[in-house]
Amino acid sequence: MSVDSAIFSNLQSINPSAIIELFTLQLSNSLHGATTIYRFHAGSNLNANGQIVWNGNSYLRFPIQADGFAFQKGQIPRPMIRISNATGLISAILLNVNETTTGNDLTGATVTRIRTLAKFIDAVNFADGTNATADPTVEFPQEIYSIDRKANENRELVEFELAAPTDLAGVHIPKRQCTRNIFPSIGTFN
Repeated sequence: MSVDSAIFSNLQSINPSAIIELFTLQLSNSLHGATTIYRFHAGSNLNANGQIVWNGNSYLRFPIQADGFAFQKGQIPRPMIRISNATGLISAILLNVNETTTGNDLTGATVTRIRTLAKFIDAVNFADGTNATADPTVEFPQEIYSIDRKANENRELVEFELAAPTDLAGVHIPKRQCTRNIFPSIGTFN
């Protein structure tokens, strides 16, 4: 059974498994002075610390709201992600980045949205430590975006606007041009 069919057959069952939404925030060494990866999820878990382990990586429970991932006709999505700043964690990350590269505010950092079903998460997430259906390869296609700008920062939250890597300023598609000099056997069109 393929990965896609495992997800969709479960979603179409009478009692489907819950969708788990995970986020990674990866800094860029050239832009932020480090390649640190932060992992978050907005849901809940059975264990006391609230972490979800997916594919061997721990995702910290943290209030996150993300929307705008849907594709509209003729438009590339520009999602917004709002992360709680109640503990000051996000402001601390921003301050740390600003110490190494003045005024960056995480612009250019990579945000990956990972979605899977609860029945496929690692066995350590369950009270008895077993999960016969655990499979780290079964997930929806990952959605990878770059932080385009910090839209808002206050005591309660930090809000970022995301953009597809091809939707950033200065990116041209195609990356290379096909010209007659490269393909001389094509000939001319009349």
